[in-house]
Amino acid sequence: MEPFIVSARKYRPTTFKDVVGQQAITNTLENAIQNDHLAQALLFTGPRGVGKTTCARILAKKINQDGNHKEDEDFAFNIFELDAASNNSVDDIRNLIDQVRIPPQVGQYKVYIIDEVHMLSSAAFNAFLKTLEEPPKHAIFILATTEKHKIIPTILSRCQIFDFKRITVQDIKGHLASVALQENITAQDDALHVIAQKADGALRDALSIFDRVVSFSGANLSREAVTENLNVLDYTYYFSITDLLLHNNIPQVLLAYNDILSKGFDGHHFIMGLASHFRDLLVCKNQETISLLEVGEQVKKMYLEQSQLTTLPFLISGIDIANSCDLKFKTSRNQRLLVELCLMQLTSLTAQGEKKNSNSLEKRFVLPPSHFNDVAVSVSEKLDTHQEIKTISVIDEQKNNVISSDNSTASSLVEIQKDTTQAKETIHDMLVDQNSTQASIEKQIETPKKVEQVAIADVAPSKKRVSALSLKSIQKKQELAKEINSKTPDKENLPTEIFTEQQMIAHWNEYTEILKSQGKYNFLSHLTMNVPKLIDGMIHLVFPNETIKLEVERDKFDLLKHLRKELQNYNVDLVIEVNETQVKRYAYTSKEKYEKLLEKNPNLGELRKAFELDI
Repeated sequence: MEPFIVSARKYRPTTFKDVVGQQAITNTLENAIQNDHLAQALLFTGPRGVGKTTCARILAKKINQDGNHKEDEDFAFNIFELDAASNNSVDDIRNLIDQVRIPPQVGQYKVYIIDEVHMLSSAAFNAFLKTLEEPPKHAIFILATTEKHKIIPTILSRCQIFDFKRITVQDIKGHLASVALQENITAQDDALHVIAQKADGALRDALSIFDRVVSFSGANLSREAVTENLNVLDYTYYFSITDLLLHNNIPQVLLAYNDILSKGFDGHHFIMGLASHFRDLLVCKNQETISLLEVGEQVKKMYLEQSQLTTLPFLISGIDIANSCDLKFKTSRNQRLLVELCLMQLTSLTAQGEKKNSNSLEKRFVLPPSHFNDVAVSVSEKLDTHQEIKTISVIDEQKNNVISSDNSTASSLVEIQKDTTQAKETIHDMLVDQNSTQASIEKQIETPKKVEQVAIADVAPSKKRVSALSLKSIQKKQELAKEINSKTPDKENLPTEIFTEQQMIAHWNEYTEILKSQGKYNFLSHLTMNVPKLIDGMIHLVFPNETIKLEVERDKFDLLKHLRKELQNYNVDLVIEVNETQVKRYAYTSKEKYEKLLEKNPNLGELRKAFELDI
């Protein structure tokens, strides 16, 4: 039985043409050899497994070929490889320098390949500087490293630097296909693509993974076998979960995620893959960006089909939410809940057009009872058109003296419909259509209302309660409306005398003293924040934020009552504005004013002492 040779060694390139994915570097080296324009110190840098050492060996062999050589001649006597990881001392470099002085016995050049050169100590680097700058004519140094930033600048300046790039997925997949063909292995295109993606740009890693998967699955290499052996989350999971997200199916999405966790996959890996899936769907939305999609032909068709079902806002928001979850994952104490919350947010993206309420998620979990569905839908359709019914709004400051203490009474009076005829017709149609189920409907449906807050005065307290779903209630509301109109003072008879801004400010200050005596310091601070202005008979106030505005509007009725009474003008009202750029003003005492002026002009202190002035 022949010993097994790993593919990374068995299929290592022997010529520059066999090197995968480094076309620019290999062409440069070949032209330099042909034109005798090769530097004596070269530095190969780049990620692992991209061909640095391989190109160094090919170069070392090629520069000694003069046309009379044998095909299998490798000039091993002229090639010296040094591992700097284990030979990193000054003595090792001195031994190397002593060998450099001796010319080659066969061939034209002696080539010294120093691998992982960044592992040399600082003293070894300094001992190597002079030889590297002025080497003998027969010596060529090739330094290889994965971490160029660890090499001192004096070494870098003496070398011709070649930066090796990561090998693309397509190049790795093509090389694996040729290896599979030589090994008589049947491999699916998607299977090779998964291996190429897993290798992350390193061809040596790709060949090692290839050997491992072949040992697992034999001569037939399938996508399922590769994903199972490498513990890679199959892309079909992402397609199925995206379909569930588009259909707003939260329960199935959570079950699918639980299935993924039960198979041993990490939640962080899943959420990163989902973000990448959204990104791939996004690049499929435009013909110009399809080239950015690095997948097999079969998978590309699936991406194109699903991208047609998604919208651009959904994908952009999905990437943002998934990326945010990715950033928070490591610091989260409940990582599973974090991912599940992310999935529920993604599921809700396409449901933004629905009416938002606190039960929006619950409605997707629990369906309403089937016996109630038809009735609720038909009644809801008829009520939707009458949800906003105008109500009576009578605001008068003299009413505050006799405001009812019964909240239920005020609530009933506020709900009086102005358009009684239209409401009668609507309720009558509902009673005719749903006569048999009227009793159950009235218990289970609350009529939506949008009611303005009003203050109603001069109305005696009443304990009557009325329903909004019967003809009898309409009649009661009509009677209450007539009662309100009869007891409401006629605004045309109220005084509207003209007043000045000074009078308004004087009574304003009187009210602030009242607040101070009552201990209402919060409202007092708002009213004294700025000086009110009188513009066109209206009192204008400016506040720095919306919160203060809302608090003043809530407590303004007593203020208006006081001002209207004292100014004898019941048309006066407050106009409150918000200016977030407004600079806050402070009230200074006499001493504080003096100190401020003293900072600007120190001579005031001398003046005060000379005349013995008091503050």
